[in-house]
Amino acid sequence: MTAQTKTSPSATASRPAALKSSIEREIKLSVDGRFRIPKLPGRPLVPRLLTSTYYDTPDHRLAQVRITLRHRVERRKGLWQLKVPATDGRRELEIAGGPGSLPTVLRELLVANLRGSKVVPVATLRTRRTGVRVRAASGPVADVVLDLVAVMKDGRVVRRFRELEIEWLGKDKTLEAYLEALLRKAGAGDHDGRSKMFQAVNWTAGSNGVPEADAPVAEQLAFMLRRRVKALLAYDPGTRLGGEIEDLHQMRVAIRRLRALLRAAGPLLNPEWSEPLRAELAWVGGLLGPARDLDVQAAYFQAEAATLKSRDRRPLERFIEQLRREREVAQRALVEGLRSPRYMELVEALTRAMRSLPVVASDQTLSHIAARQFRKLRKAMKQIRRSPTDSELHRIRIRTKRARYASELAETSAGKSAARFVEQARKFQDLLGIHQDAVLAEDYIRAFVERTKGLRTAFVAGRMVERQRQRREAARAVLSSQWEKLKRRGKKTWDSV
Repeated sequence: MTAQTKTSPSATASRPAALKSSIEREIKLSVDGRFRIPKLPGRPLVPRLLTSTYYDTPDHRLAQVRITLRHRVERRKGLWQLKVPATDGRRELEIAGGPGSLPTVLRELLVANLRGSKVVPVATLRTRRTGVRVRAASGPVADVVLDLVAVMKDGRVVRRFRELEIEWLGKDKTLEAYLEALLRKAGAGDHDGRSKMFQAVNWTAGSNGVPEADAPVAEQLAFMLRRRVKALLAYDPGTRLGGEIEDLHQMRVAIRRLRALLRAAGPLLNPEWSEPLRAELAWVGGLLGPARDLDVQAAYFQAEAATLKSRDRRPLERFIEQLRREREVAQRALVEGLRSPRYMELVEALTRAMRSLPVVASDQTLSHIAARQFRKLRKAMKQIRRSPTDSELHRIRIRTKRARYASELAETSAGKSAARFVEQARKFQDLLGIHQDAVLAEDYIRAFVERTKGLRTAFVAGRMVERQRQRREAARAVLSSQWEKLKRRGKKTWDSV
C-alpha cells in the first residue's frame, strides 16, 4: 500500500534506485474465528500466502523504537522490508533480496540503532491474506484485508491468530469513519496496537508508562529522556535517507527537546556529564538546521508558485530549484555527520543514560525548573522594545521554546495546568516561527536575485519580498495579544510554585 506524501527537495538525492519508499497508513482491528468481511463496494483481492521472518538485535533495539525489519517471501520471491515511524503512519522501505544477509543500504540506515550489534531472526510468520479493495466514485480508497497468521517454529505451527487491517490507499479520509464503523458492526473490535511480530512472541513495547505524579524526580527525568532518545533513533533512518520532510523535522525536535531537558534540569544532573552532552547535541542540531530551513522554504515557495500566473511562476520555479540544489548539498553534509564516529559516540552516551541517568541530590522539582524558565521568558519580554527587532523576536522564540519544553518535563507532576501552558506556549512559538521563516525567506530571495538577472525575476522577487514583510507584520500585529494569553496562563500555572 502506498500513499502520496510531501517530499523534501532531497527526495532523490540519497535513495538507491532499487529501494522503494512509501507511507503505510492503516488501522488494525481484532477479530475472532467467526468474523467474515461484510459486503463492501469494490472487488476481491487476489489471495496471498506470505512467509515473513522478522529480525532484531538480541536485546530488541529495533522493537524498542517501533522499527520493524523483516524478510518476506511470496511466490519464491524474496523482499526485505524496513518499517520506521512516520507522523502519519509508518514509512515502508523495500528492496529485493534473498534471506542470506541484510542489504547494505538497510544496514547503513540502521547503523545508529544497531550500533555494531548483529540482527538475528526473532519470529517467523506464515500469513494467508484475503480481502477487498474498497472503491468510491473517485477511485480506490482502501484495502480491507483479513490475515490468518500462523506462528512457525522449527517448521511447525505453534500458534495462530487473526487480524483485520484497513490499509488506506491515499489521503482521502472521507470514508474512514464509515468504513471502520461498518467493520465493527460486522464483529471487529479494538486492537491492542501491537505489530504481528510483537503478538507472535507475546512482547510488549517495554515499560512506557508515564510515572505517577508523586514519582521521584529522577524517575520522571529518566522517563522523559528515554522518550526523546527513542524519538531520535526512530527518525534517524528516515533522516539519513531523505525524501520525507517530517523525518528530519521530528529528529530535530527530539534533539532540541533533549538539549532543553539537559539545560532545564541542570541543577539535578551531574554537570561533568550533562554539559559535554549538551554541546554535542548542539553540534547535531547544527547539522540538521540548514536542511530543515531549506525544507520549510522550498515548501512555502512551492505553494506560493501555485498562486502565480505561468510567466511569473517561471522565475520562482528557478528559485525553488536553487533551494533544492542547496538542500542536496545540506543533505550530503548531514549524512556525513551522521556517519561520523562523533555522532555514534553521542548515541552511545544517550543510550547509556537511558539505562542510568546521573542525577545528583537536590531539593529542586520539575515544577521549580518550569517556573524558573517562565520567569526568564517574562523578563526577556519586559526588556524588548515596543517595536522589537527581528533578532530580538528570534531570541524570544528561543526563550519560549525553553519555557515550553521545561513545562513539558513538569506535566506529569503539575497536571492539566502545565499542559494548558504548554499548548499556549506552542501557539506563541508558532507565531514567532512564522515571523522568523519570513525573515529567512527574504534573505534567500535577496541572495538569489544577486546571482540572477532579468526584469521578470526582479519583479517576482519584489512581490515575494513584499509578501514576507506582510507575513512579519501580520505576526507582529497579534504578538501582544498572544503574549498576554501566555502570560496569564503562565501566572496561573507557575506563580505559586
